Amino acid sequence: MTLPAARDHKRLLDGDQGPNTGGMGAVAPVLSPSSDLHRQLTAILQAVLDGMAAEGMPYTGILYGGFMITHAGPKVLEFNCRFGDPETQAVLPLLPKNALNDYVAAALNKTLDRCRPIAPTTHSATIVMASGGYPNEYQRGIPINGLSVVNAMTDVNVFHAGTILKDGQHVTSGGRVLAVTGLGKTPNDALERAKKAAANIEFAGQHFRKDIGQTLR
Repeated sequence: MTLPAARDHKRLLDGDQGPNTGGMGAVAPVLSPSSDLHRQLTAILQAVLDGMAAEGMPYTGILYGGFMITHAGPKVLEFNCRFGDPETQAVLPLLPKNALNDYVAAALNKTLDRCRPIAPTTHSATIVMASGGYPNEYQRGIPINGLSVVNAMTDVNVFHAGTILKDGQHVTSGGRVLAVTGLGKTPNDALERAKKAAANIEFAGQHFRKDIGQTLR
């Protein structure tokens, strides 16, 4: 069982410029399950699972594959036994209600083959709002405003990453502060919704990319 594929943006600045980061945003889905590339990536993941089983260490859980797509084909960047960030914030809102619980239970019960394939009918775009100075030194404890406005928006999710509550006020506590996800019928709809939501959130020194999803190659 594979979840929808996502593409993240690692560089700090628009146009994929600037230093590398943990991720400044992501879009999903980016591959059709029937595409050759999706089949190649699935085959790589299956080979890893088959190899662990052959060595007497069958794996049950989440296997996250990070890949670089080159002219010579996909190359493995990393494997994690957890979801990727910020890809997770773009992928999970695309799943049917309670689907993740069902998949986890099926994995534990060895019945994943009975689960229906996921065919998202919507698109998502996630914009990471970062502290000024990230990925280098940055200040903490800066008040965040506008969250109540964004929380009232439809088809928008705000995921907190580097925040804490201080005297009833959300303040920054990390480099990547918030992940703002918009959903839409098209990739552009999702991106515009995420951008509109991000524009309503303010904290001193904030930074986010304006071109998430627009530099796909």
